[in-house]
Amino acid sequence: MKKKDVLSVKNLSKIYTKNNSTPVNALNNLNLDVKQGEIFGLLGPNGAGKSTFINILGGIVIKSRGTVNVWGYDIDKDPRQVRASLGIVPQEVNLDPFFNPRKLLELHAGMYGVKRKDQITDEILRLVSLESNADSYARSLSGGMKRRLLIAKALVHKPPILILDEPTAGVDVELRKNLWENVKLLNKIGVTIILTTHYLIEAEQMCDRIGILNNGNLVALDTTKNLINKIQTKIVTFTTSGNKKIDNIPLKSLKILSQGENKITVSYEKNNIKIDEIITHLSNKNINILDISTADGNIEDVYTNLTKN
Repeated sequence: MKKKDVLSVKNLSKIYTKNNSTPVNALNNLNLDVKQGEIFGLLGPNGAGKSTFINILGGIVIKSRGTVNVWGYDIDKDPRQVRASLGIVPQEVNLDPFFNPRKLLELHAGMYGVKRKDQITDEILRLVSLESNADSYARSLSGGMKRRLLIAKALVHKPPILILDEPTAGVDVELRKNLWENVKLLNKIGVTIILTTHYLIEAEQMCDRIGILNNGNLVALDTTKNLINKIQTKIVTFTTSGNKKIDNIPLKSLKILSQGENKITVSYEKNNIKIDEIITHLSNKNINILDISTADGNIEDVYTNLTKN
């Protein structure tokens, strides 16, 4: 069954001008769709346009041109419905330190017009593992608890789409793991997740699809698996029965990375060489291969290749 698009962006641009200076294209004809129920990663270096994109969705920044449709609502015709369809978790921890989590969620729900009888405060607190701290002042919460409380605030109006802007920035490994478990749980119960992150290994492990922005342009958009498969460089380590070394191998694009201690590590381009050719060449050199291990590219390689220029 084909999943519907819950976010559709067509030719979206944002141009900043200041004091007759040269216009800056923060976003340049951005086109992308996000499917219902997926975890979609939006990557890019600082200044790539990620925050501008999120701020347009949240109604903080006015787009220059293009169309944005969220959960079936046009951002120009139904801006309130668009905002109601989104829960946005910002990078900054912006909590009133003199309210407890329960009161914060109730106040935030009221701001969205959620009637007291329709509020799901206790359910959300359980969902983000804050039920035991529901009546503690926000200022007394740990960094990880405050991050989870930000997620809870974004859920008070039951949005079908949750946007996480650098949710694990500055938190330690254990807290990061805990946050991602919360995110996976939300996704499992049907919430569509859009996240930005600088931790590329997170994007690789968490996201169904990834879009990469660079200088306001969408330079890649595909499934995580397909993006990784586009990396042609492959690294192979051969474990051998002796310390016999080899000189240059007459195979196009193949490089010797290291050799010694019964191991030879080489890299090659998959579109130029088959691994069988390398094995045959080593066998002709009377090198006895005991084991072979390979390392394919990862999302960091994709990201670096697409943004380095």
